[in-house]
Parts: sequence; structure tokens; C-alpha cells
Amino acid sequence: MDSASENRDRAADETRLARLAPLAALSPARLAELAAATQSARAARGSDPLAEHGAKEHTVFLLRGEILLFFAGGGSLVVVGGSGDGLHPLNRRQATVVRSKAITDLELLLIDDDALDIAITWDQVAAGGGAPAGAIREAVRSDARVGSGAFSLQNLRHGFFAQLPAARIEELLRRFERVTVRRSEMVIREGDEGDWFYVIESGKCQVERMVGGVRVAVAELRSGDTFGEEALVSQAKRNASVTMLADGELLRLAKSDFTELLAEPLLHRVGWAAACDKVAGGAVWLDVRYPSEYQHDRLAGAINVPLSEVRNSFTVLDPAAEYVVYCQSGRRSSAATFLFAQRGFKVWLLEGGLWAAQRASAL
Repeated sequence: MDSASENRDRAADETRLARLAPLAALSPARLAELAAATQSARAARGSDPLAEHGAKEHTVFLLRGEILLFFAGGGSLVVVGGSGDGLHPLNRRQATVVRSKAITDLELLLIDDDALDIAITWDQVAAGGGAPAGAIREAVRSDARVGSGAFSLQNLRHGFFAQLPAARIEELLRRFERVTVRRSEMVIREGDEGDWFYVIESGKCQVERMVGGVRVAVAELRSGDTFGEEALVSQAKRNASVTMLADGELLRLAKSDFTELLAEPLLHRVGWAAACDKVAGGAVWLDVRYPSEYQHDRLAGAINVPLSEVRNSFTVLDPAAEYVVYCQSGRRSSAATFLFAQRGFKVWLLEGGLWAAQRASAL
């Protein structure tokens, strides 16, 4: 496929995305945001579209047409866009695709792997929460400000939340407090002890420092920005004052919670070969993805406990059994592994998820 045939229009609407698995489970606001991060492409009959797109960091869906997939070790599959296997990614399967052939002219949809997995992880964690953090969970999934607020996809990928271990997302949402602030209100004062970490959900702030006895503005912060962390990390007093320039809402985290939740959790990670050895020795594969993903390409013998249902499974799963937990990339499974470990289950995390397993199997 030559580059001239590729349509870079990023206006794929959420209605089309909502038919694809597992995108159908995303909140409407997140779907609309993710739609802006997609690329559409066309492939001519007889071409090998996955030779160009399958090796890139994209999840590839078939919207229209028919394609023939050839698998490592033999075997093939005809996929028809818009139904059945066509609703699942072409290049994210348990069996490694080594070649493809367009039976007809094709219309494809490409979604950045990282953006898709981050959106699914945060939405699925938020969907599984309870009442204490209901308002914040709702902001993650369907708040009208999701495209520009603290939980925008851009901020989850590149802002403060991108540095947060996925295993801590659930607890973070539970412990965050939302506070309403007014224009001209001073949130933190230079010289005070550090006690809270803040994320701006809406509104904007001005950061000021005293220089030679004069208060000098040094920065302006907007929705999605954070402040207050320097004093907490350094155990020093506040080195600046922060004042609201407009009415807004902040999310805040107490010092002790900030320290705890930013520490890398103690997770027992295993690679693909070691995980297979554990399962051969009696451990059970535990798939924490959506049921639609599980039905499509689960590992042999795996049981399905979607991430949002992990807490409900504590009294159902055998506490004496051992489990190897996996998802697509390792993000959702790290969150689930942490929750199970907290309750005393003996669990291992498949490092890198099925993506890493596919790469290892292809070697």
C-alpha cells in the first residue's frame, strides 16, 4: 500500500468505534476523545496491509472488506469487516499473524496502542469503583470536561497520571478529595508546611514566589496540571504560593497517601516462559480483560475476572490456588494483581501482558 492511498483523516466518529471490541465498553466521552486519535487507511485488493501497519505501534481494525490472515505454524482465517472476527483487532491475536492478503479493497482503522490501552485501563478501573469516590470516578468516565480536564487522554498519557503505576489507579481514585475553590483564593502559601498534593480538574492558578521582597508570578497552571509535590518529595516547606485566577475544582491527595501511592508497588512479575512453567505446575491463568476480549483470544484454561469485578471475586476464587494474571499490555493486570495481593491471594503478574507473550512466541 503506498502512502497516497492512506487517508489521515482523524474524524472517525464514536458511533463507529463503539461497535468494535473492546471499545464498546468505553464511556461516550472517552470514545469521542479516542476518535480524534485514530487514523483511517485503505488497502487495495491483493495487498498485504499488515506488512505495513501490523509492525507499527497500532491496533488495526477492519471496517470494510475481506482479508485473509495467515498464522505462524500454519492455518488461516478469513475476516469480514463489521461483524464477528472483524470487530476484533487484526494484529492483536493469540496466534501470531505472519502474513495477510486483502481479498477485496479494504477500509482500515488504526489506533495508537498506548492511547487505546490507557483509555481502557482508566475507564475499566473507574467503572468498578464504589460510592466513596463516585464523583471522581464519574469524572474519569463521562464528565463533560474529560477532553480537557485532569483525566483527559492527553493527560493520562503524558501528564502526571502517566507516571502513576497502573496498580495504584484504583486506590488513587478512592483517596483523592475534590474541593471547590474560588477566584483569588490562595490554595498554598509560600513558607508553609507541605500537606497536600493537588491536580487541577478545572479552572486556572497562578504560581508566585517572593523575590527580593516582591511577589513575582512565575507560572500559570491550567486544567490537568499539578502542584504541591515539591514540598512533599523534598520534605521542605512550600517554595511558592498558588492562587486561583478563576473559580474551579481541585483534586487533592494527603501527604501520606501521595508518598504511598507513588511508590512502585511490590508486584511479583514473571516473563512468558516462567508464567507457562507456573501454569504447568498447577497455577491458573486469570484474564482480567473485558469478556469480549476473553472470548476472542483467551489463553487455554484461563478464567475471566474483569478488572472491574475483581473485588466481587474475592469470595469466589479459591484462596489456596495460585494465579498468573494477564491482560493485553500488563496495565490492567498490574492493577488486578495488586488488589488480589492485598487480600492475600498468591498471584503473579505476566509482565508485558499478551503483547509480550506474542513477541516471545514469535522468536
